[in-house]
Amino acid sequence: MENKQYILDRCNAICSGTLMETLNITYTDVGEDYLEASMPVNSRVHQPDGVLHGGAMVALAESVGSAACFVFLDTSNFLIRGIEISANHVKSVASGKVYARATVLHKGKTTQLWQIMLRDDDDNLVSVCKLTTIALARMS
Repeated sequence: MENKQYILDRCNAICSGTLMETLNITYTDVGEDYLEASMPVNSRVHQPDGVLHGGAMVALAESVGSAACFVFLDTSNFLIRGIEISANHVKSVASGKVYARATVLHKGKTTQLWQIMLRDDDDNLVSVCKLTTIALARMS
C-alpha cells in the first residue's frame, strides 16, 4: 500500500480530544483490506476485578471498524455511522495490549459489515466483534 504511513498518521491525528485518545488507542497497520489498532490494558480500562472491561474492547472494535470505513469507503460524499455492534468475548486479559484488526465482510452501497478480531500480546483470540455501518448521503 503506497500511502500506508499517511493513512496511519491521519487516523491517529483525528483521535485528539476523543474517546480514542482517552483509551490510548493507536492505529498501527493498514493493508489492502484491513486496518489495525492497539490499546494498552491497564487499570484505566479494567473492570473492578482487574481484567479488561468488555466495554473497552467494544470501544476499541468500533473505533477501528469506523476508522476502516473512512480508509476504504468514499467519505467525501457520504457520512458513515455505526448502526449495530455485537461482541463475543472469549478470553480475559489483565495486562499488556490488545490488538484489533477490522476487515470488511460486506461492502454494500448503503450498509457495510465489518469483522473485528481482538487478540492479546500472545496472539490469543480475545474477542470477535461485528460492526454494521451505514453510508448516509452528505447534504450540501
